[in-house]
Amino acid sequence: METTLLIIKNHDQYIRVKGEDYQVCNLDKASVFPMDKLDEVKRHVDTMEQNGFEQPAMAKLILREEPF
Repeated sequence: METTLLIIKNHDQYIRVKGEDYQVCNLDKASVFPMDKLDEVKRHVDTMEQNGFEQPAMAKLILREEPF
């Protein structure tokens, strides 16, 4: 089974969203969004650009589940 989620990155750093606060973090702490939240993620990226982040961008995080 595969699941596609959206994440926000700035350069090669992952972003954790807390309200309108954006924190740089490792992947295991990054905020993830389902694909139906695309408009919300775009708003976060726009807000980050307005607040001085150099290269905020959306990325797809694809999770694949398989037997171990």
